[in-house]
Amino acid sequence: MSLYNNGYINLHSVPNIGTTFHIYLPAVAVALEEEIPASPKIRQGRETILVAEDNEEVRRLIKTILTTYGYAIIEATDGDDAIDKFNKHRNTDLLIIDLIMPKKNGKEAYEEISKINPQIKVLFISGYTRDVVLDKGIEGKEFDFIPKPLSPRELLQKVEEMLDRK
Repeated sequence: MSLYNNGYINLHSVPNIGTTFHIYLPAVAVALEEEIPASPKIRQGRETILVAEDNEEVRRLIKTILTTYGYAIIEATDGDDAIDKFNKHRNTDLLIIDLIMPKKNGKEAYEEISKINPQIKVLFISGYTRDVVLDKGIEGKEFDFIPKPLSPRELLQKVEEMLDRK
């Protein structure tokens, strides 16, 4: 079968066995007419970040991303654990909290921690959309939010932006 791009498809089908498609497209050298802007450079951090996430794989991913860039990470497995860890590490510079967790959810944990330190910065993360997050009662206050799945670059840029914010 001939296509407009001078490629072709081979089809091989055997009844009760299956079908195989082989798609062949010509290699093309493309010249970029517009230069792609370089991404801003991510700086190395020195701050301490408490990460409260009940999903171990997501928590490990966040820890790996942030420790690679120099941040010290304290891990918490749920809202109660986040409060306990914060009480032991009050020099924490930033909270990254999953909004939906067992025991105390992210909002409840943040409310308890902000009673101890009203200036603590918080980044909420969730697999739910921002609309659902707003429905969880966070709308009364301006907050930072990143949806899951997390982009390492977006996470690093947001953390740097928040830590640099007065």
